[in-house]
Amino acid sequence: MSKQHKRHFLKDKEAKKLLENASKKLKIALEKCFAGMPKVELVEADFGEVYLLNGEPALFKSGENVYPTLMFKEVFGFLPKVVVDMGAVPHICNGADVMAPGILNFEGEFVKGDIALVVDEKHGKPIAVGEILYSANEVAEVRRGVMVKNIHYVGDKIWKIMKELTSA
Repeated sequence: MSKQHKRHFLKDKEAKKLLENASKKLKIALEKCFAGMPKVELVEADFGEVYLLNGEPALFKSGENVYPTLMFKEVFGFLPKVVVDMGAVPHICNGADVMAPGILNFEGEFVKGDIALVVDEKHGKPIAVGEILYSANEVAEVRRGVMVKNIHYVGDKIWKIMKELTSA
């Protein structure tokens, strides 16, 4: 039942530009995650683009922005984390944004618009990648509403294509 997706390696110049853009968005020097320049492969799907770095699904493009996937373990230690209670997990894994009442705490430094990893309280496993909608000094004041916009989560189209690519 697996679909064939259009795949090709990026030229070094294109790969370098992609990594520079992703590094700026994530505020991480991605080249430090790899020994030398990684081989970058583009997988074009009907919903967007997924980038494999050295064969691993690491980045995806949504609109003009590049985000890390939930399989890009090399960046997990650099991203701020949003720890959510177990009651919020099923909702987030169905695509819901992260709401204030479900957040237990934030780890790491961040400002409004930063990309964060959403993790569950029990295992600390990443369940989503999102954009923080408030700065660190504002979050303590927010009691309700959306705190983190859900961009990519376990079970979404990106997750499914990543699983398909890694099982091939």
